[in-house]
Amino acid sequence: MKKIASILVLVLALSTMLMACSNDSAADKPTELVISTWGFSEDVMKKNVYEPFEKEHNVKIVVETGNNTDRLNKIRQGSSKVDLIYLSDYYALQGIEEGLFEKIDRKNIPNIDQLYNIAQAPLGEDWGPAHTVAQLGLVINMEEVKMKVESWSDMWKPEFQNKIALPNITITSGPMLMDMASKHAGSADMNADAAFKALKEINPGVVKYYSKSADLSNMFAQGEVIIAPMQDTFFGSAKEAVPSAAFITPKEGAYALLNTVNVVKGSKNKELAEKFINWHMSEEVQKANALDKVDAPSNKNVKLTEEQAFGMTYGADVVENLKTLDLKMVNEQMASWIDRWNRELE
Repeated sequence: MKKIASILVLVLALSTMLMACSNDSAADKPTELVISTWGFSEDVMKKNVYEPFEKEHNVKIVVETGNNTDRLNKIRQGSSKVDLIYLSDYYALQGIEEGLFEKIDRKNIPNIDQLYNIAQAPLGEDWGPAHTVAQLGLVINMEEVKMKVESWSDMWKPEFQNKIALPNITITSGPMLMDMASKHAGSADMNADAAFKALKEINPGVVKYYSKSADLSNMFAQGEVIIAPMQDTFFGSAKEAVPSAAFITPKEGAYALLNTVNVVKGSKNKELAEKFINWHMSEEVQKANALDKVDAPSNKNVKLTEEQAFGMTYGADVVENLKTLDLKMVNEQMASWIDRWNRELE
């Protein structure tokens, strides 16, 4: 009996040890945080953003990549286990209105206070900030353009017929084109009839309505176009291809392009996701990404030299004076605009 009792004690002791080891192993296992983003500059993002956060918080970051539309559709369909999603403000608003995101606790994201005003709550206090600010301006080939260009309306001049590319209505800058056209037609506010009147005037001379900025850079390089609205983020590629290319902020003002980050509804890692947002908004990360030419900083504490800031939307005097659209109105009207675009322009 003593022998049996001793064996039982030994078995119980071993079981306790195994359970403890199992629990320790589970405790050491990193938490998986799934992030949906565009996939640009993945190596740099891994170095500057993902890996330091993983080490600090015992996290394993999994990245899903794609364009705004495809990634938002996955959230709609519930076909991915995303915790955080990066989207342009236009697409983020769609997600908000469809109830796809969690309201954030701004107390967990104190670095929001370091952002430019335009980036702190672009879609409301309950939703995520903008991690970067870009602008849509005009790019021209100075070698080919012999006249002064200072206005969005200059695109309608006959000198640019068959030498101009414009954004497609379905991409982020499409609604901005609608606003430009509306203003060119003389409307003080966004007006669809005025916009399509102006677009029909310019349409015969448009080489292409582009959907990818890479296509636009190629058209500049091949001499197909000499003027086009372009996001400053991609100007470096155009400049590399065409050294005589110049980025111009029209006198009416450039348009703000805000890329936001939000917590997906139902995430089991909401607090961790908010810690990640706070990390990405930090001066340290924002400067590292700016120096690597990944994103223009939305953190106003980041200081850059003129050379370091080249090609990026930088500085309060620039950022806080960008034009923004009424995105709620855009969302309400977009389906009818696309239908009209397909019938009257395409």
